[in-house]
Amino acid sequence: MTATLERPRVQSGAASHRAGPHPLMAAPALAFFAIFALLPLGGVVVLSLMQWDGIADPAWTGFGNWAAALGDPATYHALWLSVQVMVFSWLFQTPVSLLLGVLTAGRSRYRAVLGVLYSLPLLLSSAAIAIAFKALLDPNFGMSRAFGIDALAQDWLGDPTLALYVVIFVIGWQFMPFHTLLYQAGVRQIPAQLYEAAQIDGAGPVRQFFHITLPQLRYTILTSSTLMLVGSLTYFDLVFVLTGGGPGDATRFLPLDMYLNGFSNNDMGRASTLAVLLVVAGLALSLGLARLARFSRGSQLEGV
Repeated sequence: MTATLERPRVQSGAASHRAGPHPLMAAPALAFFAIFALLPLGGVVVLSLMQWDGIADPAWTGFGNWAAALGDPATYHALWLSVQVMVFSWLFQTPVSLLLGVLTAGRSRYRAVLGVLYSLPLLLSSAAIAIAFKALLDPNFGMSRAFGIDALAQDWLGDPTLALYVVIFVIGWQFMPFHTLLYQAGVRQIPAQLYEAAQIDGAGPVRQFFHITLPQLRYTILTSSTLMLVGSLTYFDLVFVLTGGGPGDATRFLPLDMYLNGFSNNDMGRASTLAVLLVVAGLALSLGLARLARFSRGSQLEGV
C-alpha cells in the first residue's frame, strides 16, 4: 500500500466570505439603536408638529412651530452663537491639544506626570467646573481679590463681549485633555524609524514635527475635529450653570435656547423643533467630515 498525501484544501474567496460573521449578529445592536435612538427621535419629530405646554394634551399644529422658529431672529442668533463656539473652540483647542499631545507622548517621567496633571479636568463634572470658574471670575471676590491685580477685576461674565470668549475658554479647559489623549495615542503609533531617518538627514525637531508628525496625525486630527465640532452643538450644562445664557442672550446657544423654550416658556413643540434642527446640523456636519476623511484617504492612495 502506498500512502497518499492529500493537499490541504484552500477555501475560495466566496467560501471564506461566507464563513465570516453573519449579518444577524448585528441585530441586537441595531435593535438597541432603534429603541433608544431612532424611536425617541421619531417622537421628537412628531412633537415638533404639535403645540404642547408639557401638561395639557398636545394639539396638532402642522408646521406652525417650524414657521415660528425659522421666522424668529432669536433662533438665528442662537444658531450663529453655536457656530462661533464651534469655530473658536476648534481654533483654540486643536493647536493646544496637538502640542500637549506631542509633548506628553514622550517616555520621560516628567512628561508622564504632566500627562496626568493635564487629564485632571476630565475627572470633574461640567457643573463643578462652571461653579468653580464662576467663583474665580467674580469681579469682587474672585481672582482680582486673591492676586490683587486690577486687570482681573472685570465683569467677565456680565460683559456681553467678554462672556462668549470666557465660555469658550472654559469649554476648552474642560475638553482639551480628552483631545490631548487622542493626539498622544496617535503620536505613539508613529514608527520611530521615521524620526531616526530624519535625524540622520539632519532634520531638527521643528522640521520633524511639520514633515512627519503632522502628516502622520491627519486622521487623528479629523477624528478629534469631528468630535470637537459635533460636540460643540451639545454644550448645555456648563453654559447653563456658568451664565444661564446671559448677559441678555450673549451666550444663549441653540441647545440652551431649546431648553429654555421647553422648560421655561413651556413650549415643548418649539423646543422639539430646535432639537430636530440640532440633530440635522450635527448629522450634516458628521457626514461632511466623514466625506472629507474618505476624500483625503482616496487622494493619498492614488497611484499606489
